[in-house]
Amino acid sequence: MNHSQVVFLPGERDWKSVLSDSFRDLRELLDFCEIDVSQSAFNGKHDFPLRVTRYFASLIEKGNALDPLLLQVLPDAREFRHVDGYTKDAVGDQQAMPVPGLIHKYHGRVLLTLTGACAIHCRYCFRRHFPYAEASVDYNMNGQVMTYLFDHPEVREVILSGGDPLMVSDRKLANLVDGLNRIPHIRVLRIHSRLLSVLPERVTEAFIETLRKFGGQLVFVTHINHPNEISTHNQAVFRLLAGQGYKLFNQSVLLKRVNDNAQTLVELSNKLFASNIIPYYLHRLDKVQGAAHFDLSAQESCRIYQQLRNRLPGYLLPVLVEEVAGQLSKSPVHCN
Repeated sequence: MNHSQVVFLPGERDWKSVLSDSFRDLRELLDFCEIDVSQSAFNGKHDFPLRVTRYFASLIEKGNALDPLLLQVLPDAREFRHVDGYTKDAVGDQQAMPVPGLIHKYHGRVLLTLTGACAIHCRYCFRRHFPYAEASVDYNMNGQVMTYLFDHPEVREVILSGGDPLMVSDRKLANLVDGLNRIPHIRVLRIHSRLLSVLPERVTEAFIETLRKFGGQLVFVTHINHPNEISTHNQAVFRLLAGQGYKLFNQSVLLKRVNDNAQTLVELSNKLFASNIIPYYLHRLDKVQGAAHFDLSAQESCRIYQQLRNRLPGYLLPVLVEEVAGQLSKSPVHCN
């Protein structure tokens, strides 16, 4: 698409104002969803508080306490149970952080935790216990992050993560893009973001202009678990980004009672493809403390995946993977 032909969403609203109107109170969210608060398995305080954008909440089926979108964000008393094998640092991020905010696990690429903030608090989040206060990214050219990147010419890709990296301002993103442009071996910028689907107002003309200044290739990875998370509203954003020439991929997490059946995942892959997004990874749950009630056994995961493999063409089949702390890549799950 020619840059002069870019059309932004009609009625575009300031994304920070939209964000500020998110649900933070459980009773208000359940009232909005027309669900009796007595049906919730949780009614106390939590160190990982509820946060849900009104847009995401609008996609929840009214009156359905078992809606798969609601279950992803609804605090649950089971989060307080201690379950053996589930830890606060399930994927070994903290052991792979040579400088604050920079995680270097895999050859050729590093990940920056730009912020701990997110527009939506998914209850299975593998970084729900991450010490963001100790992992603040230094945006300065002479700071630790840029110095590390200059000193590691084998790194050609920078991944922006968080929290959600699109929670930071366009000004900060512009500063980061400017710094990365000064490092000749950084050729790919990858942005992992849930905001693209749950807060589509974040994609503005100023945001697009900021991204255009990056001198290399730019890739987006969305995080969508269920086909009901895709609507005409966020599809407009996906198609806008694809029209700019950016590649879009999706990674999902296999979650009990949310998407633990082949039919749902088939529908998701097809709906992603219709939105210019390629299914990329289907993750087994990272064993983070507080999320065990979402987990599926390896046997059940493989049963679902085998059905999925039989029903999708290869280009729409995400790779079933799990992340093992200390491994040099994500590990494919081998199903017989």
